This record gives sequence, structure tokens and C-alpha cells, in this order.
Amino acid sequence: MKHRIVVLGAGYAGAFAAGNLARRLSPADTEITVVNAVPDFVERMRLHQLAIGQDLGFRKLADIFEGTGVRLRLARVTGVDPERRTVAVTGEDGEGELAYDTLLYTLGSSVAHHGVPGVTEHAFDVTGRPSALRLRERMAGLGEGGTVLVVGEGLTGIETATEFAESRPDLSVALAARGELGAWLSPKARRHLRQAFDRLGITVHEHTGIEAVEPTRAITADGTSIPAEVTVWTAGFAVHPIAAASGLEVAETGQIVVDRTMRSVSHPDVYAAGDSVRAIGENGRPLPMSCASAGFTNMQATAAIIARLTGGEVPTVALKYVGNHISLGRRDAIFQMVDGEARSKSWYLGGWAATRFKAGILKGSVLSIAHPTFGMPKRRRRLATVPDRPVVRVAA
Repeated sequence: MKHRIVVLGAGYAGAFAAGNLARRLSPADTEITVVNAVPDFVERMRLHQLAIGQDLGFRKLADIFEGTGVRLRLARVTGVDPERRTVAVTGEDGEGELAYDTLLYTLGSSVAHHGVPGVTEHAFDVTGRPSALRLRERMAGLGEGGTVLVVGEGLTGIETATEFAESRPDLSVALAARGELGAWLSPKARRHLRQAFDRLGITVHEHTGIEAVEPTRAITADGTSIPAEVTVWTAGFAVHPIAAASGLEVAETGQIVVDRTMRSVSHPDVYAAGDSVRAIGENGRPLPMSCASAGFTNMQATAAIIARLTGGEVPTVALKYVGNHISLGRRDAIFQMVDGEARSKSWYLGGWAATRFKAGILKGSVLSIAHPTFGMPKRRRRLATVPDRPVVRVAA
């Protein structure tokens, strides 16, 4: 029987990993299945552009994986049973199960509400296409002088605020930051960021925590009211609770705890990559949730899977975070390099050059996923052994 590899999620980590596995492993020995809730590959890093009304082209996963041998199952993952080696799913065909011999968990993350009253009911976010489209519809209905508050001073918050302000100069856009805007940036980059906010007319509320969200305003920790016909919540991300509920060992964040090769420390048949994994970087700190981290962790996970299945030596992929790329609308950006301790270096790239640099990175990531088996070897690697597997009755 073929060795069954199931990849959960087809985001930046999962889609690339599935293609890489298909590129390297012989189809005579392996069967690769990708499970994803939606039929398209979603460029999550550009969802703030979608939310403000820009048109983004979405690639069908069926087209991406056509001819690669990768099977696509359009369904939502509802549970994982690592003892039985099965995944519970629900989709158009109803509920069912998939059995696996090796599982790669890349379900990503969603918005973290932090228990703040009103966020679930009244706030919007850009962590998924459905939520971005919901925000898009609401933004289209705002008239001149409408008020928008972006909560969160991280990369997503900065990119959302600047994109909205540039695209809709008729609106009043503000950002609420718990600390200082761009505090992690080098002094010159921080100055560049503030100049961009001033140029775009964005009001910044620094050292301001939001304690409640209402339909037309947000309430700060000291009771101040900030007008907001639209509140966009970008104050952090949270992973899906499926991993913790399955019995896999997870960190306090809910991320799967793995060894250096992205292999679960509690269940060796399970690997994780992307936002779902608690990966420790070269500096001894957890890698941040980001597209760059997804790239490093999925390369390590797939390399480990391939090596162990084919009897090779597991290579080590460097787990480093080299810098932050921040779009400031369509015509400005910042690329801030960081050192081995994740501290900003004095050097940064800004303006049009940084904009083109980021555009190239985004284009490159999409092209690599759109052509998952590009450069496929003439002879793909055969499995060294086919491991024994327990007999599991699986629903159709």
C-alpha cells in the first residue's frame, strides 16, 4: 500500500509543502492529499487590499495541483485523532474521515479577540477572505468623512491603516496602539513611518488600549470614546484550537510543540509548519507568525519527511527572521533588517525601492505556489520502507 501523506491547509506553508513533497517523492510509493476549506489559494498578506476595494486575482487550487498527483479535498477540518491517525472533515459531501500515515498540520491562524467585549459582534478583520470581503462591503458603504479605527500597531495594523487612508482619502482613518508606533524599528525607519502617517492624514492614539468595541465607537482603558463607524481589529493572531483538542502537545499559545525538524514531540507521525507551529529560531526565541516563518518551517518539515521516508539524513534548514517588510500603501514601504537577536539594525530600505522589493517577494511566493512541481526531477525518490500501519475503518 502507498504511504498516505495528508496536508491540512493550503496557505503559504501548506500549498508549497504539498507541491514540494510531490516534486521529490515517487507517486509509486506515496499518496498526497491536501485538505482546504476554500477552493482558491488566498494571498493573506494582501487581504487588506481586497478589503479596501482592490481586485485581487485568486488561483484555483484545482488548477495549481493539476497534473502534480496531489489530491485536493475541499472540506473543513473539524478534528484530528493522532492515535487512530485520522482527520475528521466536513464539506459538500458531508462529514467524513481521512486516514494518514504522515500528517503535515498547516492550518494557520485567525484573529485574536483577547476577550474584548464587542469585538466579535462589531469589529472587522483581514485574516481571511470571507472576513475581508465583509469589511470590503462595509467600507464601500461609508460616505465622505466616515470614521475608521484600526486597532493594533503591528505589521497588519500599519499596512491596513495606510492602505485605507491612501485609497480612501475622503475618510478619517485612525490607529490605536498599545505602545509607541513603530517602536521596534530603527530611528530612521520610525521617522519614515511617522512621516508616512502624517502624509496620509492618519491619526495615531499611542499608549491606548481598547477595552470595548461598539457599533460606532471604541472605548479606551481610561474611558475615552474614539469615533469609529468601522473598527478593524488587528491586535494579534490565534491558532485554531483543533491541535490542542486532539491531544497533540501544544504551547500556551495553542501552537504545536515540535523538535528541530518540525516533528511533533508527542506524536512522531505529525509535523507542523506555518503559524500552527511553535518553532524555535536560531536565536532561541519562537519564530513570529509570518509568511517568512511559514517558508522556513515548511521547508524544514518537508525536508524531514522526505529524508525519513527515503532513508536519508535529515538536513537542517536555517530558522532565521531577517527583517520586516511593511507596505505603506501602493507607493511607499519600509524594509527593516534585524540582527540575530531580532533587534532592528540601523540600516533600512524605504520608499519606492522598498515597494518594488516587497512586490517582487509577493510575486515570487505566488509563482512558487502556482507551479508547485516546477523543475520536477526526472527520477523522484522511492521510499526506503513502507511502515506498518494500524487497520482503521474510515468513513467515505
